[in-house]
Amino acid sequence: MAGPGNGKEMSLKARKRWSLVLLLVWLPIWIVIAVTLMNWLDARFGRMPIWAEVPVYIFLAFAWAIPFRHVFRGIGRGE
Repeated sequence: MAGPGNGKEMSLKARKRWSLVLLLVWLPIWIVIAVTLMNWLDARFGRMPIWAEVPVYIFLAFAWAIPFRHVFRGIGRGE
């Protein structure tokens, strides 16, 4: 895995390209996975109460980006 100090840090240009790929390809796939998971949970256990459902949706909203945080770090800054 790329990280500071190990000589494998991605350039800003590469991180911008990868972030675009992740947003255009991985995010829609993740949305399908999340909706499928929630539908499966609903069919298997019944509808969760709203107080339990909201934290699950919040977790799913952020979980897709956690493995890719090094790609998105510093994208908005200039060169």
